Amino acid sequence: MAASDVTKMWWKLQDMVAHSSKVSSLVLGRSGRLLATGGEDCRVNIWAVNKPNCIMSLTGHTSPLQCVQFSSTEEQVVAGSESGSLRVWDLEAAKILRTLMGHKANICSLDFHPFGEHIASGSVDTNIKLWDVRRKGCVFRYKGHTQAVRCISFSPDGKWLASASDDSTIKLWDLTAGKLITEFTAHTSAVNVVQFHPNEYLLASGSADRTVKLWDLEKFKLIGSSEGETGPVRCMLFSPDGSCLYSGSEDALRVYGWEPDRCFDVVHVGWGKVADFAICNSQMIGVSCSQMNVSSYVVDLSRVKTSGSVIQGLIEDDKPLAAPTSKGPTLRRNYERPATTCNTQKMKQHSDADRRSPEGERRSPSSDDEHDDKESNAEITNPDDYKEIFQPRNAICETSLRTPPKKSEPFPAPFVEERYPVKPSPAAEVFTPIPDKLKASNATSTPILRVEPTVVASTSARPVSVVTASVALPSRNIVPTSKQKPSPVVIPSACNELVGLNVGDFLPPTRTGKTSVTADDEALNQIRKGHETMCVMLTSRHKNLDTVRTVWTGGDIKTSLDSAVSINDLSIVVDILNIVNLKPSLWKLDTCTTILPQIEELLQSKYESYVQTGYVSLKLILKRFWPLISETLTALPSVGVDITREERHQKCKACYKQLKNLSNIIKNRAEQVGRHGSTFKELQLLMAPLDY
Repeated sequence: MAASDVTKMWWKLQDMVAHSSKVSSLVLGRSGRLLATGGEDCRVNIWAVNKPNCIMSLTGHTSPLQCVQFSSTEEQVVAGSESGSLRVWDLEAAKILRTLMGHKANICSLDFHPFGEHIASGSVDTNIKLWDVRRKGCVFRYKGHTQAVRCISFSPDGKWLASASDDSTIKLWDLTAGKLITEFTAHTSAVNVVQFHPNEYLLASGSADRTVKLWDLEKFKLIGSSEGETGPVRCMLFSPDGSCLYSGSEDALRVYGWEPDRCFDVVHVGWGKVADFAICNSQMIGVSCSQMNVSSYVVDLSRVKTSGSVIQGLIEDDKPLAAPTSKGPTLRRNYERPATTCNTQKMKQHSDADRRSPEGERRSPSSDDEHDDKESNAEITNPDDYKEIFQPRNAICETSLRTPPKKSEPFPAPFVEERYPVKPSPAAEVFTPIPDKLKASNATSTPILRVEPTVVASTSARPVSVVTASVALPSRNIVPTSKQKPSPVVIPSACNELVGLNVGDFLPPTRTGKTSVTADDEALNQIRKGHETMCVMLTSRHKNLDTVRTVWTGGDIKTSLDSAVSINDLSIVVDILNIVNLKPSLWKLDTCTTILPQIEELLQSKYESYVQTGYVSLKLILKRFWPLISETLTALPSVGVDITREERHQKCKACYKQLKNLSNIIKNRAEQVGRHGSTFKELQLLMAPLDY
């Protein structure tokens, strides 16, 4: 298989501005196609994954949200706030269902009962409460943790509840009896997440102590522990068949097996501090947030090892904690589920719940609750997507999940970018690879791909300006005929030859087997047939620029530049710098520390337009800030403590270090690239004072 035919193992799917203020919580639905976000703007926004617009915005909370959760059927969503209140919305009816009050502090964990109309909540007040949504009251309160309850999870049969806390413990509660079953204490730091096995009596836990542990729920003992995590475990998920466990930490996905302990695979995913993930169509959808932005990522699980040989050096699996006791198909008991899943399963409750438990609470609807419900609202911001996803149905089985679109397809994987070889000719300034064919994408969604600008000329003297995306194209390898060092690839911003495309390759062959280059109109019509991918690239770029523009309207240039850099797309950085360069007064010392590393990449780019933008930006920085940097770093120490001066000194020191590194790159680049020799020599002269 050619390098250009290989798709990526993981890729960024989407970036979007989710709220008008900081995003504080987010969760994926069980289907992996719905996303709920909660923000400090006191709103819950509902999204279809990989669609740019919010479907529904839920209001009613008066304090920032801390936790959101979908029901198993994705019909309802619950959100908990800093004030300790919960609100439950019916997404199909687009209205508030219940307002529940009772916690004395932030709510930091929520879960829906798999069958009944019940919700469990965990709070910073160390309490766990079980709520009856129909009666609008607290059925039971579980006490025992000494610090905030970070995660709660119902067992698949709905009889048990597991809770994880900052006190490093995991507690298992019997919902029917209303009492503690057991406590697990092997973790040495806060436990962030717990997850029940979908079939067997097995519980997994992930902690800030960088370990994943597995617990046998028949014998209530530890059966496995990993030591391979490089950071706190942020989320976990068993595979649908329960054969392996996926663990998500910062920029990494790991796949674990147990009995014996082993790590099957490690995938380095650039999702940062991942908040949640879900599995759909042999793909893992992961989401993370930064400030007002939410990013989604896709991992192709068909290319991830879930069995077989282990990754050496991560887990010493030659000494398992517990060896298998039998060779049967199942090592332990399975959960018993109701015969039908369409009917809700009523939990066992006694009418004398208060007498049975001093902590029990029963409430009847009050006028205050009714007033709160009236103030809550579900604003449908995208009617088309709402009708498609939340179309009312008379009966919905638990297994019939709402997956927009109804017949969801896997997200198309982008191709791996191919580095083209270069002719080793001193006079060669542009390398022109000849593709065998242009592959059109049949994408139904919009993957995030990098867009690189160039100019392609037609076969006549009239230049036709287009934008080519850096997707992989098959090319004919050019074998060097000498051992001379290849010249760097430079694609000029304007040229009179084809760059990377040969029109004849896109035309039907003649009887002689050779392609014929015909009129411009016919050639362009043939090329346009493969431009679906181009539309995807341009749409992606437009979305990214719109994200930066939204931040820019807030008036903070530094934050908008940080947002552009975080998208990890040089074309976006170039667009923003071209605007900032038009008004030099926008440059501040703070922005220099953010942009100088990007200028380093621009000056080493093969695109002339990128090099020119980097050149102009660096020239402005040197002109405006070099005198200040030089004066600050050479000034004598002041008497006493001057915080402002110290902060300025640290910024100037960081800028000087980055400029020094750039100076060395510019020297090397000036020797390699003949076309831009004058540009880099001018920069060398401007940066000469750095050597003294």
